[in-house]
Formats: sequence, C-alpha cells, structure tokens
Amino acid sequence: MQRDGAAGDKDMTRRTVLTTTAAAATTAAATSPRARAAEERGCLIGPPPHPKGPLVFMDYDQIELDAAYDQSAYAPLGYQITARRASNSAETRRRIGNPRRESYGPTEIEKLDIFTTKAPNAPIFIFVHGGAWLSGEASGYHFAAENYINAGAHYVALDFIAVEPAGGDIGKMAEQVRRAIAWVHKNARSFGGDPNRIYLSGQSSGAHLAGVSLITEWTRDFGVPMDIIKGAVLLSGMYDMKPVRLSRRSSYVKFTDAMEEAMSTQRHLARINVPITLIYGTNETPEFQRQSRDFAAALRAAGKQVELIVVPNHNHYELQETLANPYGWAGRAALAMMGLKAA
Repeated sequence: MQRDGAAGDKDMTRRTVLTTTAAAATTAAATSPRARAAEERGCLIGPPPHPKGPLVFMDYDQIELDAAYDQSAYAPLGYQITARRASNSAETRRRIGNPRRESYGPTEIEKLDIFTTKAPNAPIFIFVHGGAWLSGEASGYHFAAENYINAGAHYVALDFIAVEPAGGDIGKMAEQVRRAIAWVHKNARSFGGDPNRIYLSGQSSGAHLAGVSLITEWTRDFGVPMDIIKGAVLLSGMYDMKPVRLSRRSSYVKFTDAMEEAMSTQRHLARINVPITLIYGTNETPEFQRQSRDFAAALRAAGKQVELIVVPNHNHYELQETLANPYGWAGRAALAMMGLKAA
C-alpha cells in the first residue's frame, strides 16, 4: 500500500525527483518572499554547482553523492528545527515530568527513558534517534512522548553509543539498540507494559538501526521470542549501505564488506516478519527518498507487509516533528499500527 500527495511517485527516478524539486523551488522563488530572500542570499538546495565528475553510484558523481547523504545540503535551516525539537522536549518534560531512566547495559551510555501511560498492560513504542550515527540523544526526542502516553502507549527513547566512540563501527551501535529492545521486553511488566506488544520506530540513522533490529536472531542472541517486535514505523532511513559506503560518510564509518552486508537490512528480507510502515518527505535528499522507495519495493516483491507513505513538502527534519501529532503523518501511522486512537 502507498499513500502520497502526488500520483505516480513510486515510479519517480532520482532525476525526476531533482527535476520536480527544482521546478517547485523555482515556482516558490517566484511567489514566496522568504524563498526570494533565500535565493538572493545564495541559499542553495542540493549539491553546489560544479563540473560533472566521474560517476561513483548510479548517475551521481562524488560531490552529488556526498550531498545526497548530507541533510544540510537539502535542508539548510535544519538547525532551527533541531533547536525547536530540543525546546519542545524540555516543554514536554515540564508538562508531564521527567521520564523513568533505566540502564539496559554495562556502559554509561546504555540507558533508556520511559514515559509511562496510565493504561494498564499497555503497548510500548520504542524510538531510535537519528543524527548521522554521529550525534543525538534520547532527551532530544521527548517532544513526541505525549502523543503516545495520551493514546495509551508507553514511550521509550533510547540512548546508545555514537559511531566515533565506537571506533567507526555501526555494528556496535546496532548491538546496543538490540540490547535495549531485549531489556524492554524482559522488564516491560515493571512499568506496566505488555511485552507482547512492542513496536519500534526510528528516524534517519535511527531508522537504519531500527531496520537492522528487524533482522535480529532474537532467541539465539538475546533469549527473547523471535517475534519480539510487532511492527515498525521507519522515517527517512537507509537500508542498503553500498551507496552510503561510497559517500563522505565513509570518512567516519569504517566500512568493511562484512559490515556493509550485515548492516544492509534490504539484503536480509527473509528475516523480516513484521508489518513495516516506511515514510519519507518529498523535500528530502534524493537518496533518502530512493532508499525508502527501493526498500518498500523489495519488501513487496518478497511478499512482506509494507506501507509506503510519501509526505508532500516536508524535509528530513520537518518530518520527524509529525511523530508528536496524532494527526500528523508519522504520529497517525504509529498509532494506527498499534491499534490506538488519538486521545
């Protein structure tokens, strides 16, 4: 199933995305004072002007591919939304109180924040934050908690190691996320949660880590049921590491062939046995759009249960804010997957 704001989006190529985005930007520049001001200041969207270089992936040269995995190239004011997310999280804590903070592993960073709902034996919504694997923290995503606890679900935000302290190994990050999910299952009843109704979400690099969690050998590695996760809502994620490895991100992710294979969820479809909702915005980078489209197509071809939601006029940062709104694109999808209604 696919929902979007424009017909035929599933057939869009990277070049179509860029052409459509450019046309829309031109129209906006002609009508919007803000857009005209940005244009006059030289506010570029996409890769900088440059002579076309040798192709390194699909029809990208190196500069284009690097830009396609760099949010600042397509959302230059993203820092403003990041600041707003932090202030909204602080306001959430002021209104509903600080979360219960628990350790799920032996290191200092291995902690998670639990906002509990009043509903008994409630489902659990686990969120994995993004940040290009470099940054981010659970407290910056508290802004979404009220949506879930008001609807009758516990909201759990994870902290985990960043890639540089992990020595460039995103596998270590994935291992901590998996350990956190297993801890939630084993300890769910201690905070009124139903261990048989755990749902997973993530955004950007967090969606990547959440996706990798769906291909985990849970019983063998963590002693929990294989069907520990009942569904996933993944925003703006990456599911095949080949183009990421070819991009500038390989300057801090120390890819090997084994890491690329293990961390590419799309290459392990046989292990996926949960419904997945994939969401991306039409103002995202072309690669973050393509990654979700291709993953959705691969899941459909493999007979898996998947819904693709294409959100018009949202960039990478704007989309994550919709998690906090029961009538927003991501918030509505998450509540629907858990069988809950807006409070």
